[in-house]
Amino acid sequence: MEKRWYVVHTYSGYENKVKTNLEKRLESMGMEDKIFRVLVPEDEETEIKNGKKKVAKKKVFPGYVLAEMVMTDDSWYVVRNTPGVTGFVGSAGSGSKPTPLLEEEVETILKRMGYQEPVTEIDFELKETVEVVDGPFNNFSGTIEKIDLDKQKVRVHVNMFGRETPVELDFSQVKKMS
Repeated sequence: MEKRWYVVHTYSGYENKVKTNLEKRLESMGMEDKIFRVLVPEDEETEIKNGKKKVAKKKVFPGYVLAEMVMTDDSWYVVRNTPGVTGFVGSAGSGSKPTPLLEEEVETILKRMGYQEPVTEIDFELKETVEVVDGPFNNFSGTIEKIDLDKQKVRVHVNMFGRETPVELDFSQVKKMS
């Protein structure tokens, strides 16, 4: 059985409480090997009130929580019986197992929340000379000193005003020198 993402329906306004309750339950009931992540998809919204900038989190899907889990009778029961949960989305009847989200749907939601960046294939190496093709250092060339796959960034030493200056750039901002 593989882990998949499922949509859990909650009472409106209880999304964060359900997330907290579910995380406590999966620990106390030893379900860490069946239920992995519980997310409340949110967007940051900036509003200006009385000349002050305020950033507020707004739920993308009010009344819903996402759960990454392996669907078994036990994990289904634990989630289904968490206070504030009204059921799973995509289950035909009270006893039937829900339908998981499609991979593409999950990727879209996670990217929107900043959890995952599209993975870029790179063929850079340390100490390799690259050209900067975007941003304030466009048309400069430099040497790669560090490659950070998780953040999809490289640290390039660029020669500016006769000095080596370290600059952190996205993979997309550099290309191999031809």
